[in-house]
Amino acid sequence: MTAPDERFEQRARALYHQASADLDPVMAGRLRAARRTALQPAPSSHRAARLLLPAGAFAAIALAVLMVWQPYRGAPTQAVPAIAGTGASQDDSELPPDADSADPNLYQNLDFYGWLAANDSTAPARH
Repeated sequence: MTAPDERFEQRARALYHQASADLDPVMAGRLRAARRTALQPAPSSHRAARLLLPAGAFAAIALAVLMVWQPYRGAPTQAVPAIAGTGASQDDSELPPDADSADPNLYQNLDFYGWLAANDSTAPARH
């Protein structure tokens, strides 16, 4: 004996086949056209999504570049008085001091400084 679900399924199939056989050709054509229309993808939404993804990525990159390269515009600061002769502002600089502001005694023994640079003391120690 068959289960109630199987009997229901068989009865539904029989009614479907009977209704489709009794359908007039004009209505069948309209149903097929409606099915084809429903199954076609929407061209505008797919095309728009294809354009929005790269445009969004480009906008994010442009924003990041502008944030990184934009100069800092903080609160206006007062002019810092220049410290003359002490060389305190040059301690943080990686460039050598200017000849005008440097101590003239540094230039007395340039040969010694050349020898010191050539004989770097960071060579590996011998045991």
